[in-house]
Amino acid sequence: MKFFVLLKEIHLKLKLKIMNIKLLAFITVACIGFINYSFAQKDTLEIIKINEGSGFFYIKGGIGHENDSITVYYHKPKNLTTKSKVLMVIPGAGRNGDDYRDSWIEASEKHNVLILSPSYAEKDYSYADYHLGGLIKELDIRKGVTFEKNSNQVFIDEDIVEFKPNTDTSQWIYHDFDRIFIIAKRAVKSKQQKYDMFGHSAGGQILHRFALIYPNSKANRILASNAGSYTLPNTNTTIPFGLKNTGINNKNLKRSFKKHLVIFLGELDNADEKGGKILRSKTTDKQGTHRLARGTYFYNNSIAIAKMLKTKFNWKLKIIAGVGHNQRKMAKAAAIYLYEN
Repeated sequence: MKFFVLLKEIHLKLKLKIMNIKLLAFITVACIGFINYSFAQKDTLEIIKINEGSGFFYIKGGIGHENDSITVYYHKPKNLTTKSKVLMVIPGAGRNGDDYRDSWIEASEKHNVLILSPSYAEKDYSYADYHLGGLIKELDIRKGVTFEKNSNQVFIDEDIVEFKPNTDTSQWIYHDFDRIFIIAKRAVKSKQQKYDMFGHSAGGQILHRFALIYPNSKANRILASNAGSYTLPNTNTTIPFGLKNTGINNKNLKRSFKKHLVIFLGELDNADEKGGKILRSKTTDKQGTHRLARGTYFYNNSIAIAKMLKTKFNWKLKIIAGVGHNQRKMAKAAAIYLYEN
């Protein structure tokens, strides 16, 4: 009897030993896999150099634009430290990241902020890819679009213009912004975990949609300035006027409303402003017929939806006195708002 008990104990110990060996092997393989994955992830990020002063670097385009490149203009202040803040500046329809970067050089040196301004070439990124972030595709602007002579008004016939929603979220440009931040952060050895954003005109369009659609980004304060039109946080209205067909639901919206988005408007970007193109259509005109009215409408509409959802609302509306559709003046006001208040 004792002999069989002894055999049973030996069998149990061997079984436990084999199980421990298998567990150890599994953990080892998992760790190696994780390490390899981490290195693979790290290797997908370009290694760039950021020198003191103004310059630029290139990165590859995101999914769908792998053969294209994005030029990132930067300004690294003289006294940059690992704790210095990072600001990403999104240009308007001109895609002129160098000019937008230049508008922030004085503030960069004064407040010790690293400036990054990505420029998406128009030959590689269409209106749908840039202004609308890739949310739609197969847009044919030759149909149903009329440019009014001696005016900044562009009229769109929504019954004629053709496009399709782009449900492949990996192709939206919003993913690029965190990637640019991480690449630059590594280059300057920054310890910042988040970055601020400022975008004017088309850049304002991009940023309010970025806050709506990509609430889990590393962006902290997002200033969407003088956008020409808005995507309302309405899941029943089709993109680009609302969020239908984007996959965004009310649960996602609750996260979006917690972002620190500021609708940053020029008081004089009203019906008398002739700078920059402004789209006119039956749906966009419900938001107003000029940028000041549309930005105010978007903000108030968003408040109403947040109340309906009974969720926290961190968005703000800021109107800058005496300024119209001028990115340099709005940038100066934004620098005070972000780094002097």
